[in-house]
Amino acid sequence: MNESDKAGDLLQQIPVTPGKGLPPVHLWNPPFCGDIDMRIARDGSWFYMGTPIGRKPMVRLFSTILRRDGDDYFLVTPVEKVGIRVDDAPFVAVEVEVEGAGEAQRLRFRTNVEDEVVAGGEHPLRVVLDAQTGEPSPYVHVRANLEALIHRNVFYQLVELLVPRQLDGQLWLGLWSGGEFFPVAPQPE
Repeated sequence: MNESDKAGDLLQQIPVTPGKGLPPVHLWNPPFCGDIDMRIARDGSWFYMGTPIGRKPMVRLFSTILRRDGDDYFLVTPVEKVGIRVDDAPFVAVEVEVEGAGEAQRLRFRTNVEDEVVAGGEHPLRVVLDAQTGEPSPYVHVRANLEALIHRNVFYQLVELLVPRQLDGQLWLGLWSGGEFFPVAPQPE
């Protein structure tokens, strides 16, 4: 089988799941069949053999069989597991909807592949600061060891919602969602 047939073959192996549920990739343990030339860029664009995958339904379908084991990413079906490259996070949070305020606030994120999550205990937020530039990279947990990088425009919306809170003797700016406080940065003096 040549390289260009591999993606189509994977799509044919995805079992139909009733409703909108995701396939149980965490239960599948097929043999590793090598890497394929598929990459997810930092902006959430998917590429196959260097060419962008422009069909959103196809990207969505591939996203449902994505799994992360350790630091490696795989597309997994009941009969095959293939490695792919992910530049940063596999998804991008492209929209946030704010419900409520203060400690009762809920932040509902929608990703570029139409997943929706409410930040909270099961879907924590985290911010990584670049050691050289200090630039933040914010993430929200989406599912089973997979995160979404929060798009810059969405992060700017979140910055408007930052509130101070004392944590371990230090004042932090952070966000409330789902009954949890997520520290973003120490309060400037």
